[in-house]
Amino acid sequence: MSRARSQTRVVLAVGAHPDDVEISCAGTLKALQDAGFSIHIATMSLGDCGSKEIPPDELRRQRRAEAEEACRILGATYHYVGSHDFSIFNDDVHNRRMTALMREVDPNIVLTHSPGDYILDHDNTSMLVRNACFYAPATNYDCSRFSEAPAMRSIPYLYYWDVMEGIDIFGKRVAPEFYVDISGEMELKSEMLAVHRSQREWLRAQHGMDEYLESMRKWGSYRGGEAELLRSMGGAPTQSILYAEAFRQHLGHAYPQDNIVAEVLPTRVVINPSY
Repeated sequence: MSRARSQTRVVLAVGAHPDDVEISCAGTLKALQDAGFSIHIATMSLGDCGSKEIPPDELRRQRRAEAEEACRILGATYHYVGSHDFSIFNDDVHNRRMTALMREVDPNIVLTHSPGDYILDHDNTSMLVRNACFYAPATNYDCSRFSEAPAMRSIPYLYYWDVMEGIDIFGKRVAPEFYVDISGEMELKSEMLAVHRSQREWLRAQHGMDEYLESMRKWGSYRGGEAELLRSMGGAPTQSILYAEAFRQHLGHAYPQDNIVAEVLPTRVVINPSY
């Protein structure tokens, strides 16, 4: 029996802030859920610095409620890891907290931010999740301060979703390794993102952005066009891909080398041959 079929079918998606997961991979989570996976969504923080008017404690309550509402729409389980905005660090406490959650959820697929994204909260979350995937099976790595869950059986599959606007911190394009067609999931993805009302107000005040949902849809459409072009160049039958999400797989030593997402969603995944 292959590794992909021998383990529990559980997905854990970890974002730095509420709404990161919805923007980046909610469509893929829905597709995996329909394929038989249970879905868990975690955030490192509760976005407590994301307002010019709302004080941190009140904002934490509001943004946690929004995150939980989004999870209810999907039928996912929500987890708060226990950090704060601009205070997500690759230190001992954060590593043990994240590893404790990894052991509690016991996923075989993990999704998180790409390394080198535009803000260190994202970059450090990516590192913490990567570490936790490796540490969680190590029996002697003690996380009992945060959870009594036992060590995992093995290192899970780890995937990084798109960097913001598809570019790194130097403005260089980051090519996806593969795309997932989420044309049928875009309306649910939009519904999940729409419940993060406080974030829309923050982006409007801080960044002058008032196209929260529309920006997400435009980027999904752009990635969908790329995926459709690649599929047609590969000689596959013409099939319209209205929206897509893009990913890269962590393939370092000891991590799984086969692509379980492509195996589970064979008609949805478009591989980038030039990656």
